[in-house]
Amino acid sequence: MELQTYGARKYPPTSALLASSAGLGWSTLSAELRFHGPSEGQSVVAQHVEICLVVDGNDDGLVRRTEAGFHQDAIARTSAIWLSPAGADKEIVITAPIPQTMHLYLPTALFDRLKDDFNLPVAPAHSIRHGAGIGDDVIDRLGRSILAELANETAAGRMYVETASLALGARLLQKHCDSGAGASTEPSSYYIDHVRMRRVLDYISANLSDEITLESLAGIAGYSVFHFARKFTLAMGISPARYVSQMRLENAMAELAAGKLPLAEIALNAQFSSQASFTRAFHRATGMTPKKYQRRRR
Repeated sequence: MELQTYGARKYPPTSALLASSAGLGWSTLSAELRFHGPSEGQSVVAQHVEICLVVDGNDDGLVRRTEAGFHQDAIARTSAIWLSPAGADKEIVITAPIPQTMHLYLPTALFDRLKDDFNLPVAPAHSIRHGAGIGDDVIDRLGRSILAELANETAAGRMYVETASLALGARLLQKHCDSGAGASTEPSSYYIDHVRMRRVLDYISANLSDEITLESLAGIAGYSVFHFARKFTLAMGISPARYVSQMRLENAMAELAAGKLPLAEIALNAQFSSQASFTRAFHRATGMTPKKYQRRRR
């Protein structure tokens, strides 16, 4: 059967591409929404960690996955999930049409980043368990939020997708990893509770135009600086400083779109020392200058 190459994988002619993240500038994952018709013996080697989320399923559709002589059969019900570690060689058979499946490809570099940040085992991207037709509400919600961004790109979409990809990677290592990456190495007090986190996030949101220090955030949360930084990064998938920077950039995008403030004031509100440094940072994050972004939003 002739295969067509899209993104990270090859698909048979019975598979149709409905939407793709190609061209959106997403750096920490790629995504495709696909229709899958019946197919036989589709051989696949996963280059990245792959999550397949059935967005619109078919209770009469059976998906058989064969790896190293072992078979996994599962019904392609809505919200069913298939997981594949990087480097997996498998064969797929689909017996009936599946209207919409979201394919999310997480590069090994993302897991290397998590490994370095949290001292995880070597090669966690290759330690994700093979899952067939499983349920996971966290992956389902994250996948559908990424699909919403794919269908209707927003100004902060690239920032959101980067955060969501880290959350997906962390979820896989927490719940679907054989290497022990998700094993707890800290007491339960390692995790930040919802009330404290909400207090911190509300403070950040209300003070984006002012100086926000790690010490002030730790004080609001009631932790030492060291413990707060670790707790926040575990909960959010990014460091406090990076989160604040993302929120400031998102706020700057909103101010640019509104068109009520001069560029210099927007740069100052985002805590940049000059309009030039703000322009450089904005271009790195979005791929366009503030003025170009503003023209597109009007």
